[in-house]
Amino acid sequence: MDFGFGDEDEAFRVEVKAWLGAHAGAHAERRRWERTLGAAGWIGLGWGEGGYGNRTATLTQQVVWAEEYARADVPTRSGHIGEKLLAPTLIAFGSAEQKQRFLPAIARGDELWCQGYSEPGAGSDLAGVRTKAERTDDGASYRITGQKIWTSLAHEADWCFVLARTEAGSSRHHGLSLLLVPMDQPGRIEVRPIRQMTGTSEFNEVFFDGAHARAEHVVGGEGNGWRVAMGLLGFERGVSTLAQQIGFEAELGDVVRAAVDSGAADDPVVRDRLVRQWAELKVMRWNALRTLGGAEAGAEPGAPSVAKLLWGRWHRRLGELAMEVRGAGAAVGPREWSAREPYALDPFQHLFLFSRADTIYGGSDEVQRTIIAERVLGLPKEPRG
Repeated sequence: MDFGFGDEDEAFRVEVKAWLGAHAGAHAERRRWERTLGAAGWIGLGWGEGGYGNRTATLTQQVVWAEEYARADVPTRSGHIGEKLLAPTLIAFGSAEQKQRFLPAIARGDELWCQGYSEPGAGSDLAGVRTKAERTDDGASYRITGQKIWTSLAHEADWCFVLARTEAGSSRHHGLSLLLVPMDQPGRIEVRPIRQMTGTSEFNEVFFDGAHARAEHVVGGEGNGWRVAMGLLGFERGVSTLAQQIGFEAELGDVVRAAVDSGAADDPVVRDRLVRQWAELKVMRWNALRTLGGAEAGAEPGAPSVAKLLWGRWHRRLGELAMEVRGAGAAVGPREWSAREPYALDPFQHLFLFSRADTIYGGSDEVQRTIIAERVLGLPKEPRG
């Protein structure tokens, strides 16, 4: 597929920019902003025809929306986990009843989701999950016990899709199921924020102590959790990758300007590193477009892993470069913030500290290389002790 933008796409871009421009500077509470997006039909552009209350858009138009949203002065999304991960999974694996129950609510921006995958000791190795889901005596629901970690937006979410063991004594990829769990269960679900090096708490620990999920809210059937979970991860890195790169481009521009202002750009080694960052960002964009261009014929099996390897290390190097061009002053906190907030960071310091995790979260680099080796190159699997 020749991935390019035609006249219809550019007309769509004009519509998108006009709508976003009319809402520029909006600082609405995030849930209210999701409902604003939903009322205008902007949630779920890639779901296709289904009568779920969303607009439909071509792949190129989805890219237009994602890129223009990244450029606009509008609130950060909090509904993307439901829209970009759960919804495509339900469309691919869910029952008709599950689609009708959950997709319209996501499209309206009424219900927010979080992802219950990683656990202590089972982060990158997802097949090692130990959270249990036991069927109740009447068979109408499951009782869930266990712990999840690094759960983004759990403190805001209404629902969580949880990978758990529904077969006693099972191990690895067997006996797993994906359950849709309501978060409003006081005494049965506890959310604890995880404070990071940046001083912020984007991630959480979630403890399930007999939390309930209805039997009809198992996606893809009991015992098919691994297949469904892998399908979900395939949706994780698509159009949103291109929007992410718009943010990277803006960050790189800030670093280049800082290098010029500080005189660091006079150093040929620094100039070379800046040019390399720029060139690699272009390569990431072309790779993402190429991958999306082949999506209709079937995505390349290792494409998400290649994309993660590219951007994770690139962004971490950018954080290091941001500190270097600032010189010794990069280690000093911003004086104007210190009086009211003892642990304040300027944007470059935040970039440096947060990007240290880029090669770990979302699947570590080691795991991505293993996926490419085994599923793409056909190399033998490593022996397990």
